[in-house]
Amino acid sequence: MKEQNVFVASPEAKGEAKKLRLYAIIGWVVAMGLQALSIMKLISDKTLIALLGAMVVILAIAFFSARFWKKSNKLDPTSEKNALRFFLQNQLGAIMGVLCFLPMVISIFTSNTISGKTKAIAGTAAAAAMTAAGVSGAEFDAASIEKYTKEINQQNEAAKSLNINANNVYWSKAGNKYHAYKDCQYIKGKSLSNGSIKQSWEQKGISELCKVCSKKAAKTGAPAKAKELMETAN
Repeated sequence: MKEQNVFVASPEAKGEAKKLRLYAIIGWVVAMGLQALSIMKLISDKTLIALLGAMVVILAIAFFSARFWKKSNKLDPTSEKNALRFFLQNQLGAIMGVLCFLPMVISIFTSNTISGKTKAIAGTAAAAAMTAAGVSGAEFDAASIEKYTKEINQQNEAAKSLNINANNVYWSKAGNKYHAYKDCQYIKGKSLSNGSIKQSWEQKGISELCKVCSKKAAKTGAPAKAKELMETAN
């Protein structure tokens, strides 16, 4: 039976995820506050331009908040075993994006104090912004402990097929790939971390082998792999 490397987010990844989630929550609170202020002060014929400007600001805040939230889920994903929590955690960006505009949309279209022209312009803009915020906040490639576990083990098997030591790879602080060779041109002279493929994933979210290292391993590892197969056959 093959050994399974179960993904566990590192303390560093959990700390970074917690910080990003805090940023996202603060952003959503600010966006909801601006929405409330806009509903109370800016839904009128005289303040249409200001209302449209407020929508742009709210949309920007909702967009970046959702990005922070989605990145935090990549660093510290939840399990698929609890379906409700899995859905809420991964789609909260979309839910909050919609909520940052839904009350405003309803208020505009139900208002009796603005003209039909203002209602059409502001209502359409708010509905479009709500759609954009919802779509940009949606997670279409949700991370999970189970998914990461499966992919880590696939990476280990791929490394084994290239005769790469899955427990001894390298990655740089700003890099997004792990390397089989310390002298790889992309990391040479840089400050490096060293560990297993599993650790590179847990600490940095790295899930891909450097292509240069892959080609080198395919060339240098092939003879060793052939020798290993022959010894096994004998």
